[in-house]
Amino acid sequence: MLYLITNRKIVKKESFIGVIEQAVYGGVDVIILREKDLSIEELFPLALKIREITKNNGVKLVINHHLEVAKEVHADGFHTSYENFMKTNIDFPSIIGVSIHHLLEAKKVEKKANYLLAGHVFETDSKKGLKPRGISFIENLKQEVHIPIVALGGIHLHNIEQLLIRGIDHIAVMSAIMSSEDPYQTTKNLKNKMKKFNHQSEA
Repeated sequence: MLYLITNRKIVKKESFIGVIEQAVYGGVDVIILREKDLSIEELFPLALKIREITKNNGVKLVINHHLEVAKEVHADGFHTSYENFMKTNIDFPSIIGVSIHHLLEAKKVEKKANYLLAGHVFETDSKKGLKPRGISFIENLKQEVHIPIVALGGIHLHNIEQLLIRGIDHIAVMSAIMSSEDPYQTTKNLKNKMKKFNHQSEA
């Protein structure tokens, strides 16, 4: 499954909504709406628009950070940090995702979460100065944890195969699509690579 984590600040050509539409048409499976600096009042109309796009195209919408917005727009999921997850009793009726950075964190939350977002795998501008955790980090998590692990961080068309070849098939991208000159084609290319590896593993 291909996840898109949004970041309106790095959009180049299209409008923010335009990029999301193009990603949806290109075949993305899940949109994680992550605009944490927006207030609930600012995020809500955006979330409503995106909810309509995702619902009409069979794509899941996950809201990051703002639980009230996730509930109001009837999102498919809610995503939060490990720290927030541990200190808050999250009341949400559907998918709950948690960002983790260590195996110990993953073990602590796996029984109450539906998926884990783990990274960063490769070097990325959004985590400048921080050493990437590498593919082995994701492989280890997959062995030890029994819910889906979504790999994140610096993943793009030219390195995604390094994950796919190791059976890592839940992948999240941000800048690869959000900053793309052609979000539709980029998404389609990523999905085609993923489909190719799925067919090979089933053969």
